[in-house]
Amino acid sequence: MLSASGILGYGYPEASLKAGLERKPHMIGVDGGSSDPGPHYLGSGKSFTSSLAIRRDMRLLLNGAIANGIPMMIGTCGGAGGEPHLQRCVEILREIAREDRLSFKLAVIHSEQDKRYIKSRLAAGKIRPLGPAAALDEATIDRAARIVGMMGPEPYMRALNAGAQVILAGRSTDPAPWAALAMHLGIGPGPSWYAGKMLECACNAALPKSHDCLFATVRSDSVECEPVNPALRCTPLSVAVQALHENASPVLHREPGGQLDTTDCDIRALSDRATRITGMRWTPQTYTIKLEGAEQVGYSAITFAGTRDPGLVETIDSFLDSVRASLAIKVATFGVRPGDYRLVFRLYGKNGVMGDWEPKRKSASHEIGILAEVIAPSQEIANAVVAVARASLLHTDFAGRMCKEGNMAFPFSPSDIERGPIYQFSLRHVVEPNDPCEMFPIEYETI
Repeated sequence: MLSASGILGYGYPEASLKAGLERKPHMIGVDGGSSDPGPHYLGSGKSFTSSLAIRRDMRLLLNGAIANGIPMMIGTCGGAGGEPHLQRCVEILREIAREDRLSFKLAVIHSEQDKRYIKSRLAAGKIRPLGPAAALDEATIDRAARIVGMMGPEPYMRALNAGAQVILAGRSTDPAPWAALAMHLGIGPGPSWYAGKMLECACNAALPKSHDCLFATVRSDSVECEPVNPALRCTPLSVAVQALHENASPVLHREPGGQLDTTDCDIRALSDRATRITGMRWTPQTYTIKLEGAEQVGYSAITFAGTRDPGLVETIDSFLDSVRASLAIKVATFGVRPGDYRLVFRLYGKNGVMGDWEPKRKSASHEIGILAEVIAPSQEIANAVVAVARASLLHTDFAGRMCKEGNMAFPFSPSDIERGPIYQFSLRHVVEPNDPCEMFPIEYETI
């Protein structure tokens, strides 16, 4: 099997795809998204990769699949895998097919969930928190802008059994497309899931890490990984590092319907560019699907400034306390109270990355970047408060100040940036469906 890249729209060399297709894989595919970029994309329905980049990557994959008579599968379409994300990718696919005069059977697998279904499973006691998440209630379900289920390989297998050559799916567990193809062709779940784990991020499993194509051969007792680009190589170390990717345990991988156990895996070099893995085991467990939801929590506006005034850098904490106090007085004059907004300062050059978790408490930086964000129930309030915050950063006095202006440098004009609605993840739970496919309806279409 061939994986084009870590995410659809991140790009890959056309020469690598051509070289991979020359090795006659049984499928080509790519993961289309992730929750890593945060809740905005799920909540807003927008993609974190551009349509131009998606179109380029998809066109090469689609033409390669049709020319070679093999399936092409894309999971978590459009970045977050909700209905708007999936439909945008379907639209792009249809445009490519029309422009390039391609014919195939398409399966579209939906993953956005009906809130009535989620509430019914909640009432039946079939939903539980994942990790430290709070118990789910109906109010949280109602507030969610969008809820998706992270499908396993079974919906893909159903589409393959129905004769689909091209499969576009909503939110999926990352290895699902490749695991599905391997199991569809008779390989057991252990090697199939392990192969999917390697292929989901393509040449993340290689050195040097890059957005490039990875080729995997899956047998009943082993998985072999090799990048098709001769400049890259899969080593036992690079493969082992990928096997640790995004898991709470280094050896136990919980997936829909079971657990992949890599405790006794043997990872050996076949050559200086290829690696073989054996010893993976699959233990069936209660079938569960992860739920992801995002709810809107307000509107945001930001402004950014930098200072290298030595006196201000030295007293930045007390200075910002003065800014907060001054701002509260000023915004109260037009009816905005402290409880109506949240003001956050991030100081780059002083704990900007880790905040209160930063163990190195004293900074020796000669300059500090100040990112001020205001979160409020309306965009109007957020904009108004951030404007006052920006003015207060410029004009609030501090001990030892030798100038009346010019202690702040604003790199942008306009200096205030309206961010619009913002979201937080609100569902991080698992649900027990009656059937692995019941949450993921499939539509078929002859293109």
